[in-house]
Amino acid sequence: MKSLESIISEMTLEEKAALCTGASPWTTTPIDRLGIPPLTVSDGPHGVRKVTDVQSLGAKSLPATCFPTASCLASTWDLDLIHQMGLALAEECIALGVDVLLGPGVNMKRSPLGGRNFEYFSEDPFLAGEMAVALISGIQDSGVGVSLKHYAANNQEYQRFMINAEVDERTLHEIYLPAFEAAVKRCQPWTVMCAYNKLNGNYGSENKVLLSDILKKDWGFEGLVVSDWGAVHHRVPSLQAGLDLEMPGPKPKRVQSVVDAVKTGELSESVLNEAVRRILRIVFKAAETPKGKQFDADKHHQLARKIAAEGIVLVKNDGLLPLKDVQHIAVIGRSAQVAHFQGGGSSHINPTKVAQPLVELKDRANQTEFAFAQGYSAGEDFNQDMINEATLIAAKSDVALLYIALPSSIESEGYDRKNLHLTGQQIALIKAVCEVQPKTVVILNNGAPVSMREWLDLPAAVIEAWMMGQAGAAAIADIVFGRVNPSGKLAETFPLRLEDTPAYLNWPGDGVNVRYGEGIFIGYRYYDFKHVPVQFPFGYGLSYTTYNYSNLHVSSSNFQDRDGLIVSVDITNIGLMAGKETVQVYVRDVNSKLVRPFKELKGFVKVHLEPGETKTVSIPLDFRSFAYYHPGYHQWITEEGEFELLIGASSEDIRLQTVVHLQSTVQLPSILNRESTIRDWLEDSRGNKVIANLYQMMQSQLSQIFGGGGDEQEMNGMDALGFLVEMPLLSILEFQEHMLPSSAEEMVDMLLAQVQQV
Repeated sequence: MKSLESIISEMTLEEKAALCTGASPWTTTPIDRLGIPPLTVSDGPHGVRKVTDVQSLGAKSLPATCFPTASCLASTWDLDLIHQMGLALAEECIALGVDVLLGPGVNMKRSPLGGRNFEYFSEDPFLAGEMAVALISGIQDSGVGVSLKHYAANNQEYQRFMINAEVDERTLHEIYLPAFEAAVKRCQPWTVMCAYNKLNGNYGSENKVLLSDILKKDWGFEGLVVSDWGAVHHRVPSLQAGLDLEMPGPKPKRVQSVVDAVKTGELSESVLNEAVRRILRIVFKAAETPKGKQFDADKHHQLARKIAAEGIVLVKNDGLLPLKDVQHIAVIGRSAQVAHFQGGGSSHINPTKVAQPLVELKDRANQTEFAFAQGYSAGEDFNQDMINEATLIAAKSDVALLYIALPSSIESEGYDRKNLHLTGQQIALIKAVCEVQPKTVVILNNGAPVSMREWLDLPAAVIEAWMMGQAGAAAIADIVFGRVNPSGKLAETFPLRLEDTPAYLNWPGDGVNVRYGEGIFIGYRYYDFKHVPVQFPFGYGLSYTTYNYSNLHVSSSNFQDRDGLIVSVDITNIGLMAGKETVQVYVRDVNSKLVRPFKELKGFVKVHLEPGETKTVSIPLDFRSFAYYHPGYHQWITEEGEFELLIGASSEDIRLQTVVHLQSTVQLPSILNRESTIRDWLEDSRGNKVIANLYQMMQSQLSQIFGGGGDEQEMNGMDALGFLVEMPLLSILEFQEHMLPSSAEEMVDMLLAQVQQV
């Protein structure tokens, strides 16, 4: 085979331009004379949506396994299991002739109102990044590519094609980029998909800082950057910014605009060649994987069932679950008869088969009598007769299982939710059923948090079953009857009220801009810092057994940041049922120059334990576990000092903790300038040396003015020294300029020059 450079040298300008735009909605442009095949892509991310007609965006898709959506996947906290799902997705891609699966999505859940939140993993960038790495490695290990999306700050559906997300530098690097960074650096996804929205004034498709400076240069991304479908506004500027492939196609006018730009000199052909090079690299890599094999649909269905079972979260249980020796069960809710297992939009999968809740329940308890009532309709209409029918069968039963699913009119890609509530019909139904039958289990099918404040005290148990995939109904039945011990943990906080959420005052923007005013404080970072009570905390989930944490050990209590450390703890199952526990490690910087969250997730592990069994789990923490992004230095830094390691079963349920001392090895340049305060000079190691004598003179002058009292002297009712250190050095010198040998500006510039020589 010819080298890429040889092929590029033989391509005409027109062929190069054509290659950088799709030939159809789902394929790239082939060039037969040079042996360049098309690349076929398909929507994902929790299943393969391979359409029957590649010339159509909305054509029916071929049958494929519909795995649980990302909100359920992240709640497993099981990286090995997610990797297995990646392997299965790759098998189906190969069978269906797909080269690149469009996913996963790793955008942060900035607000629980986001309509596409079911497709995203978490409110926490570390957890989202770990999930993405596990899934991507599984897919790409089998010779199928992914498209990591939507890069970046794509956190709402409202005006998603043009809204300008205003995000400060630190927030961008600490919250909205780390999951992308982890996936790129550790997995090298074949493609990264740009977002529709603008970020700080530039469209995702034309954002050179994102696409070239950060992604390609800083992170070393080797694949191609593809547009979200219809995200390109101006083809030539997007190429110059680093957008390699525009989708969908065909777009002959866009192709011609690239040809014309090269001919007029507006676009350097070397820029075009780089895009071509990146595209060809992936095209030929994909061609190395033969397509057309069969996949085992039944095996994948069972894998989907296992994933759902581990992602389902038991959020309340008064001892009713698991059900045992129940004679009469009332099953209520439309979604008990017609499973609600996935969201609407581009990720909608044509499943190979679908487990139905009522059928699965009957299969687990064939000696039990079941009665069914629909309870609510597919929409949001109120119908008292349905409620009356449900209460009638509930009152005659031993237990009521109430399946509640948000209608697609409320939750889907394309629009955000208006509130956190269930429908009025569903709330009234829960209240009415629980009134006549206290032994009620509410089973929720939704992609993001819902408010339970109005009714949570009423049922005996509540199961958050998410959009649980085509086999999810079987997983729910397994948990209800105790065949599976629930082990899911929430990957996002469930707030009490919408008004309590971090982005509440800045959501969803004014139609032009949306300000990320909460900064780094999203999710549990906000609730922790503000001491805001929540419905269920991040990392929370109940079990049918109990776990004990003991023997916390760290590999070193005094360590260098670049070496990191290992946290070990013993976990014991002190209950009567085998189960799995997720051990979570949070890190708290005891004292930092810039404000930091109270604690942040930096490690976790899921462990299986038989009754009475003890296992020691070890979790590594690296440099980034202790670092934060400093916008003044434009880099990640660590600061010498104490850090608390908090080990818990959730962000609020901290079982063990210890203190370690970090030695920073980061050598930072001085960022002192003419506007730096005395405090800035004193806190800069080199600046402190340069102005030490000058600062002593200032203190002496204050002492003389106020009679020798020093720190406690007051000036016009305020602490004089405290006032002094918060003033810019330049301003202080300007007040005394008549006593100086040169101007204040020259004095400060001279001191700054000395700093660079220290």
